[in-house]
Amino acid sequence: MEELNFINTHLGGHAITIQGFKQLIQNKKNIKVCEIGCGGGDNLLAIYHWCLKNDIAVRLTGIDYNKDCISVAHKELMVAGTQFIIADYKAVDFGAEKPDIIFSSLFCHHFTNEELIYMLNWMRTNASMGFFINDLHRHFLAYYSIKILTGLFSKSYLVKNDAPLSVQRGFIKKEWKDLLKQSAVDNYNIEWKWAFRWLIISRH
Repeated sequence: MEELNFINTHLGGHAITIQGFKQLIQNKKNIKVCEIGCGGGDNLLAIYHWCLKNDIAVRLTGIDYNKDCISVAHKELMVAGTQFIIADYKAVDFGAEKPDIIFSSLFCHHFTNEELIYMLNWMRTNASMGFFINDLHRHFLAYYSIKILTGLFSKSYLVKNDAPLSVQRGFIKKEWKDLLKQSAVDNYNIEWKWAFRWLIISRH
């Protein structure tokens, strides 16, 4: 979790998450945001600190089916009004308390196309303002760069193994367009971001 947070911080992942968040909130000063596949909560923590600096009241929800990840998230983000849910995101029912924004980061490349189409529709249905996705661009430079960097500096077998594999399972722009076309999401924007990321934003 610590190494993933370091990678997100220094390779622009958190900055991209903040960009997606900023584009959706516009001028709202009170916001509810939910991350699916939240892991150790580092993205939510980045959003919390940005909101704190910009005088925005934020209520955070993190969903992950891995109880160990949620345990880390609880320790990292002990903020009033924050909740973490151990569950498959599909099993979560928000009822009348839908989040304004739902997002995922480095999550989508774990799923099949059929599962992603379901996820896109679920995010669209369950977010009252819109959703965004921050995920990997499949590219040979990204693959070999992260393989070399993690080989040199990572102390985690999991990071050394999963980081290149995650890039290998990432997306090109046409694939995102095809997935969005097959879903019910029609109002969206896809932006390429450094380092080898896609930011997909859908606003209702």
